[in-house]
Amino acid sequence: MQRVLILCTGNSARSQMAEGLLRTLAGDRFEVMSAGTHPSTVNPLAIAAMDECGIDIRSHHSKSLQEFLTQSFDYVITVCDSAAENCPAFPGPAQRIHWSFPDPAAAQGSEAERLVTFRTVRDAIEAQVRAWIVPTATP
Repeated sequence: MQRVLILCTGNSARSQMAEGLLRTLAGDRFEVMSAGTHPSTVNPLAIAAMDECGIDIRSHHSKSLQEFLTQSFDYVITVCDSAAENCPAFPGPAQRIHWSFPDPAAAQGSEAERLVTFRTVRDAIEAQVRAWIVPTATP
């Protein structure tokens, strides 16, 4: 099983949603973890947005990148530009991949308006994850 670490700044929204989506969509193909360069807490709107598509991330918690620095990964995926710029080297093969998504936690407005932003980012992450896990066809 290949190991994947998904990184963001706060490990509160984008990386948490990506972790839940990859774990659900890829089944047992990957061991998936997420972390943040400056971890905080899982955003309740990320939990709500994921609930809408049947993925429960309530048990997730924000983890520090420091917890994973000595571990080997097949893929390290950054989902925000800041994490990409501050991503350290990992032991082992660790192919680095960067997917840039806007920070839904920065959205302004009512809770309902902010949830729309979380849904939009969740859907963009899901499309990227689905495209990434599709096996490449060989001629």
